Amino acid sequence: MFDSGVGGLSVYDEVHRALPDAPIVYAADFAGLPYGTKSEAEIAARVAGLLGKMSERFEPRLICIACNTASTIALGMVREVMEVPIVGTVPAIKPAALASRSGVIGLLGTQATIRQAYVDDLEREFVVGKTLLRHAAPGLVNEAERKLRGGTVDRGVLAEALRGVSTGENGAMIDHVILGCTHFPLLSDELKDVAVADLGWSSDVQFVDGAAGIARRVVDRLAGQPFQKSGQNRFVVTGPISNAGGLESALSSREFAPAQAF
Repeated sequence: MFDSGVGGLSVYDEVHRALPDAPIVYAADFAGLPYGTKSEAEIAARVAGLLGKMSERFEPRLICIACNTASTIALGMVREVMEVPIVGTVPAIKPAALASRSGVIGLLGTQATIRQAYVDDLEREFVVGKTLLRHAAPGLVNEAERKLRGGTVDRGVLAEALRGVSTGENGAMIDHVILGCTHFPLLSDELKDVAVADLGWSSDVQFVDGAAGIARRVVDRLAGQPFQKSGQNRFVVTGPISNAGGLESALSSREFAPAQAF
């Protein structure tokens, strides 16, 4: 499993729930964080290069790119150059559009994700007769990283993101908000509380992410394969090992050994 930081742990939780005996190596590219402010060329080259090296070292039977930004930009390229099956992550636009009753859906993501043609294609295919309001909320990445390190989430940053996604046409009618970055589901409880308690949104508003769907895809691609887990899962990081400081509790509770440098 690969992500720019700890956001992919929201996907890990669902994959681990579905395949508890599968040994997992989680790679956090802290040296490249954040991805959302980088160019498409930078992200594609970095993701392809790192996954190539990691595939050689760890010899995985499957790679899950648990990062919306990396997936929407680099998934096609990586699949072309690697022989390992690869499962990507894309914003949960289809399920949100199907479930929305008001017809107005919000999408929170990084700057890089919300501008991708891939997202345009999903909107054209699934948001027919409805409205998708996009908003870049890079500040939520830092808040999710802070939360997993035991820090206090800044409700003001969350409120700013929610105000931003609801300022478009008929924004007050939003009934589903797509969390289009794997970091964001780590804040779903706080986002719901801020939306209702601080901003006066309806308590019926739903925050949607694709983690469960990604886990189902992983299970499908690995169908019939046996697993034998020996010891804890591995958590590796790019850059200084100090980048993983404060994650000890979050990792141990998820059956990971202490972080290692890649």
